[in-house]
Amino acid sequence: MPKPRSSAGLSSARREDRVRAASLEVLADVLEEGQLADRALSRVLRRERKLLSGERRAVAETIYGLLRREASLRQALIRGLGTGSLEDFSASEVHVALLLGQLQLEGETPDTSGLPPPLRRALRSLRAELDAELIAAGQRGPSSRLALAHSLPVWLAEQLVKEIGAPETERLFTALNQRAPLTLRTNLLRTTREALLRRLAELAVPGQATQLSPWGINLDQNPNVFALEPFREGAFEVQDEGSQLLALLCRARPGQLVVDACAGGGGKTLALAAEMRNRGELWALDVNARRLAELKPRARRAGAHNIRSLALPEAEPEPVAFAKLTGRADVVLVDAPCSGIGALRRNPDARRRLTAESVEEHAVRQLQILKRVAPLVRSGGLLVYATCSVLRAEDEAVVASFLAAEGTFAAVPISDLLGSALAESVSGPLSGDGPPDETTGGLRSPKALRLWPQRHGTDGFFAAGMRRR
Repeated sequence: MPKPRSSAGLSSARREDRVRAASLEVLADVLEEGQLADRALSRVLRRERKLLSGERRAVAETIYGLLRREASLRQALIRGLGTGSLEDFSASEVHVALLLGQLQLEGETPDTSGLPPPLRRALRSLRAELDAELIAAGQRGPSSRLALAHSLPVWLAEQLVKEIGAPETERLFTALNQRAPLTLRTNLLRTTREALLRRLAELAVPGQATQLSPWGINLDQNPNVFALEPFREGAFEVQDEGSQLLALLCRARPGQLVVDACAGGGGKTLALAAEMRNRGELWALDVNARRLAELKPRARRAGAHNIRSLALPEAEPEPVAFAKLTGRADVVLVDAPCSGIGALRRNPDARRRLTAESVEEHAVRQLQILKRVAPLVRSGGLLVYATCSVLRAEDEAVVASFLAAEGTFAAVPISDLLGSALAESVSGPLSGDGPPDETTGGLRSPKALRLWPQRHGTDGFFAAGMRRR
């Protein structure tokens, strides 16, 4: 944990205690209450108003770093206990041990005096126990070693080793355990990327234009961008470069009727609105009315005036407005709910909820969503299916099942939607890829977008375009 700066009237040690207490509260909310890490962190930091900006960063970095290592930390502690068990201690004692273990692996020498002797001994030998556990895991096979080294499930490592090979899986897991860049999407309704870069530089927030997205800016630092005047003016949104490419892939144009079928909070909806220059109809649909409500203030700030929101029921009967869209949409984007494996850099706590069964459940739901919204697409219109997963079961296999069931759609080469130069850099096969098997329906990489954190620096994304005949 970075050393917090001293403040008048408070000793450095006391400030460190505040940082640690805040970190432990967030950790308890995530590990015991099952809260999402970003929401738990936001709640605690909103209340702890006396924490300095550097201390707030220290809390966030420590929590996210710990969640990325939690599984391997637990294994090392268990090994260090010998015949004991973590269940012999209270939840708060285990949380403290995990936190101190994380700090120790970051190079600090934390004070362990408040812990029971067995946990103190386990922490003293933490690095040695972790190395020994990795050796034992390696003897069980490459997937076991990869899973333990990166605190990810063994089943996930096994599946990815089958799909892309062990070396590429290692590179992917390494990338998923790194901090994601802070990327902005220029709002072309308000400004240009060049003008925004100049404005940010004037505010001492330097950035670089992204290589793939024509709208993106990667910031060199990690400032509170929501406090910047350009944000309040609607000049940008925070959005991963890969997510921006999904909107670009839709080729939304002024005057069209476009549907964002799983809009959520509306990040891609706003990107589509900018592409449409506020001309035409843009419908934001979602079954989560609360998330959909987040779009309204964002749209006002962005100056996006052509957006209409529609909350959908979980199942039929469909609302009248939905029925009136049937056969009219030029573009329908389905950024489907998924396992979120490609976005683990931003949501490290999501790994705690990953199961092989949940992937299967997502795939069933994804196909249902595609079939539900496909009738909205007009003849000659475009249906774009996307996920932030990296597993074929949620990606190529879902598209193949849909195309087999819906004979009026055909896959569109990504080069037709992104241009040949950009498509070549985001659709090439990985080393270790074999020929498509029956589960992928023969859908080869030139017909799908594949973004990988270890190769493109974005979150992991898949997208495929399908045109109605």
